[in-house]
Amino acid sequence: MSFDAIVIGSGMSGGMAAKELCERGLKVLVLERGKNIDPAKDYMDHQMPWEFPNNMQVPEDEVARDYPVQSQCYAFSEATKKFWPKDSEQPYSTPEDKPFTWIRGDHLGGRSVMWGRQSYRLSEMDFEANAKDGHGTDWPIRYADLAPWYDHVERFIGVAGSKEGLPQLPDGEFLPAFELNDAEKQFKAAVEQRFAGRKVISGRTANLSVAQPHHEELGRASCQNRSICERGCSFGAMHSSLTSSLPAAKRTGNLTIVTDAIVHSIEHDPKTGKATGVRVIDAKTKEGRTYQARIIFLNASTIGTAQVLLNSASEAFPRGLANGSDQVGRNLMDHMYALITIAMFPGPEDRYYRGRRPTGLYIPRYRNVTEPGEGFVRGYGYQGGVSRAGWRGAALQPGVLGAEIKQRAHTIGPWTAFLGGFGEMLPNPENRVTLHASRKDKWGLPIPHIECAHGANEKAMIRHIQADAKAMLEAAGAKVVMQSDEPGKPGLGIHEMGTARMGRDPATSVLNAYNQAHEVPNLFITDGAAMASSGCQNPSLTYMALSARAADHAVKLMKENVL
Repeated sequence: MSFDAIVIGSGMSGGMAAKELCERGLKVLVLERGKNIDPAKDYMDHQMPWEFPNNMQVPEDEVARDYPVQSQCYAFSEATKKFWPKDSEQPYSTPEDKPFTWIRGDHLGGRSVMWGRQSYRLSEMDFEANAKDGHGTDWPIRYADLAPWYDHVERFIGVAGSKEGLPQLPDGEFLPAFELNDAEKQFKAAVEQRFAGRKVISGRTANLSVAQPHHEELGRASCQNRSICERGCSFGAMHSSLTSSLPAAKRTGNLTIVTDAIVHSIEHDPKTGKATGVRVIDAKTKEGRTYQARIIFLNASTIGTAQVLLNSASEAFPRGLANGSDQVGRNLMDHMYALITIAMFPGPEDRYYRGRRPTGLYIPRYRNVTEPGEGFVRGYGYQGGVSRAGWRGAALQPGVLGAEIKQRAHTIGPWTAFLGGFGEMLPNPENRVTLHASRKDKWGLPIPHIECAHGANEKAMIRHIQADAKAMLEAAGAKVVMQSDEPGKPGLGIHEMGTARMGRDPATSVLNAYNQAHEVPNLFITDGAAMASSGCQNPSLTYMALSARAADHAVKLMKENVL
């Protein structure tokens, strides 16, 4: 079967690429390795807690057997386990001394169904960083190249946020921000008074604080402030491929979706130098088939994309498709994550808040911006919030019965503050994905082997991330009661990126300024694999902006008969 374009992967970037290509008139095939998901049947956001077994906890024996990696994600529960692959069925390997936590989706829409929705732009200083400090290779684009596409994506998906005028965190096309609660405003005032170069803002989130007409046309509604987004949102208030990008693509009449399609490899014609099609294995029957197209967008997620390229080796590309530079699979990055500080906070005793806002507070990077970095380059930001314990903690304690439960239900607990640091990870060619020499998955494909570890620069940040968090909380009168000693394993931030990086030189990079493979002109890669550096901001908004920009460029090349 032949199409104008094939998009491999239906998640954050694949869904956006499909939408943009379909809206420009191309007949597009989306290949998804996971199962089909119908939000009307498969989302579990209207079930009450008591409708799930085991208080929504997955039994320990099942976790140990099938989900030892996926269960490490904060969003994993009895309500959501259907969205993750079983580790027992889809293994990967790591060295014992370099563990990597690969959190994956296993369904149409991918991780866009369960993502944290934090949506931040990279800044000019992020795009210039590699060239200025010598780590990695220079980005082939700058902020001005991507700014209109950030605008385009933000308007479509809906991002709630406030304009702050910060050079390290550019403003965007925002819906009204979700308001900080009274205790967070108290924290904000204390921090900004004590530390002149630091800001505390509402987290910018892809939730519709106020749905606009173009959102409602797709069946989306304003956020209900339930904060159970990871179960899938039946209101469509959070952006995901299933409720935004793919429905927009479907209404053009140009979209075909095939699920349960395990991509084996991309076929390449050495005479023309172009990719010609995609070989697929049916996940259920294990039968093979091939689809052809004029252009291919590879959006299988950072590690999956590297796996496909490496498994597409041929006589023309013995190290993997588009891998003359030997950079495919290299420079794997993930933000430092789980650097947590918790404190008892002296919030207003006579105040509470309504609903469960779908975002917290955000402290944009300030190190090596308004304050020097002490022994490290780049920087870090914080996500967190200040919340107050409600009736459940006091009322639902062992041994509490009858009238005492009712009495305790009138008692509101103390305020607690939480800050989690997100530190930038530098590109390092030794942090990489390869194909295992002997182990194969149940479809006969070599499993990914992942080697990734924090380097000296990341380790130098850790003490400062924790010291700054403690200082800010104490400046607001809080008492720190817990701090983590070290970050989580790489991968746990679920921001993996970098395995097919953009660059100016084909000898040191895989993709050009339009996410087009230097050596295979009709192959585009716009997921996290394309990133030349990571910044410290959540990267999904950048993936989507790159996808929209690349799709626009690809269609122009097709119309000019270049592709």
